[in-house]
Amino acid sequence: QVQLVESGGGLVQAGGSLRVSCAASGVFFRINAMGWYRQAPGKQREVVARISSGGSAGYADSVKGRFTISRDNAKNTMYLQMNNLKPEDTAVYYCNAAVQLRSWPSHTSDYWGQGTQVTVSS
Repeated sequence: QVQLVESGGGLVQAGGSLRVSCAASGVFFRINAMGWYRQAPGKQREVVARISSGGSAGYADSVKGRFTISRDNAKNTMYLQMNNLKPEDTAVYYCNAAVQLRSWPSHTSDYWGQGTQVTVSS
């Protein structure tokens, strides 16, 4: 089974920075695309940023220029560097990964972490 574990959330003042991490463990062939999502109270979960296995990244308009997604394939770990945080960034941040369990068949399965709370005070 595959597990995703997020870490690094916390409380920060507006304008501050945080880095959250997502470490994958278990038995699998490889991890394809990964992404960060967030869910604020009373709102739907939304995509924050996604990154391909080759490192190509895409961002939600609300975080462009402030957040940077990256990954270390050797460590099966993904990161989200969040700078110039705003109160509206407050949410539970979830890690998502498309994992190929075997070399064949090559289909992937979707996995989610348990989430880490990020709170930005004004």
